[in-house]
Amino acid sequence: MRRLLITLALLLSSLTAQADERLFYQPLNVDAALSQAQWQQIWRASVAQGAKTLIVQWTAYGDSSFGGPGGWLQRSLQSAHDSGLQLVLGLYMDPAYYQRQSELDTPGLESYWQHQLGRSLAQQRLLREQWKLPVSAWYLPMELDDWHFQAGERRLALQRQLKDFAGQLGEPLQLSAFAGGKLAPQVYGDWLGEIAGLGVQVWWQDGAGTGALPVRVREAYANALPCPVGIVREAFRQTSAAGQPFKAEPAAPTTTSTGCHASAVFEVRYRPWGKALLDNQRAHPGAAATP
Repeated sequence: MRRLLITLALLLSSLTAQADERLFYQPLNVDAALSQAQWQQIWRASVAQGAKTLIVQWTAYGDSSFGGPGGWLQRSLQSAHDSGLQLVLGLYMDPAYYQRQSELDTPGLESYWQHQLGRSLAQQRLLREQWKLPVSAWYLPMELDDWHFQAGERRLALQRQLKDFAGQLGEPLQLSAFAGGKLAPQVYGDWLGEIAGLGVQVWWQDGAGTGALPVRVREAYANALPCPVGIVREAFRQTSAAGQPFKAEPAAPTTTSTGCHASAVFEVRYRPWGKALLDNQRAHPGAAATP
């Protein structure tokens, strides 16, 4: 009887997590080709599949503003909200972000982060004043990794900046991180837990789609995460080699329970009901996975 009760509890936990699913969307310029009817179909299907929250990776990528106020992305996201999805809006992303992090020493990195956070604050003001979408939280697209933040002083400097940045937003802040195997799992987990302790929702990418780390190593990192850190289940398999433009094919996200961790899936174009997005992207061979 006790075993049956435990099994039922785990099943109920899994169903509850699935019903409170968060779904990522990474806007590309080529997505402008979709009609409003197609967007409406995608968002309604997302809700029907259990999604409650849409996390938009960015609303500005370098010079790309995706139509700006009243443009295709703004209209699509309004349709998503009208379909029943809460919106977490991504802010500004520098196309040279990863390159710049590799080039800079610690003082340079601190200055760079400060400048980029300023760009995101400016984007937030624009979204508030001109896009006028209902927002439940903000998403910072500057993903964290343990290549560029191996040094403890860098991690502390980042946490100070994030604390100040989050205090200026008005709504909660969210961001993502991934592991490269450069920090020990417990050190890495403690770091993300400290950021979460600032009131920031941290999402850890499970790495199943990129396959950059062996399964056992990924599992070690997952097991070291404190409960407040959410897990992003990647619904793709990368097909491009290192140094090539990113390409991927749809793949079912892991069905393993995330336990005490909130769950999200990346991303809608790789889900069966987002096929119109992927088909449209494939119809434009020159389109990379970023704008």
